[in-house]
Amino acid sequence: MKIIDQKNLTEAVGALQNGQTVVFPTETSYGLGCDATNQDAVDKIFKIKERKSDKPLLVVVPSIEMAKKYLVWNDLLEDLSSKFWPGPLTIVGEWNKKENLATGVVASDNTIAVRVTEFPLTKFLSENLNRPVVATSANLADAGDIYDSKQILAMFSDKTSKPDILVDGGELPQNPPTTIVSVINNNLQILRQGQIKIT
Repeated sequence: MKIIDQKNLTEAVGALQNGQTVVFPTETSYGLGCDATNQDAVDKIFKIKERKSDKPLLVVVPSIEMAKKYLVWNDLLEDLSSKFWPGPLTIVGEWNKKENLATGVVASDNTIAVRVTEFPLTKFLSENLNRPVVATSANLADAGDIYDSKQILAMFSDKTSKPDILVDGGELPQNPPTTIVSVINNNLQILRQGQIKIT
């Protein structure tokens, strides 16, 4: 695993463009990501995390405009996005099939989980890649979130499948996880209450 400084984010973007997997700080904990349209890279994320293939991966995008390309927009999405995006809210909605996304990002029911990020680092990655970036937690399946880059290195030290690059942000503040809601069929379902409280 190559370690790069947060000042070298263009190198991380280049790695994403080349189908590599990257660990990076997010607004909550360390995330593990790749180009969400690259099937080989997404498959590698599942292998690294030892994650079941029926648990889809969420993506981050830098703007509501990009979210509108990949999601089938509805009134509920319009309302939530105008109030809470960009911000720590992940919305599960119907995938717009006109736009390419890898299997594993798109669930078996043709839904995707999207967040418009306001965190400068993740925004930079997605904006410069000009595509959605997978941003799943950088841990093995069923392990807790990781806030320290040293733990990342220790966790993957003896693994054959490991991320290609670590953007080292040191120790991150332990912020609560993002809130996750579903807007399928214009019907609001709260899947996880996190930083944003939705009733």
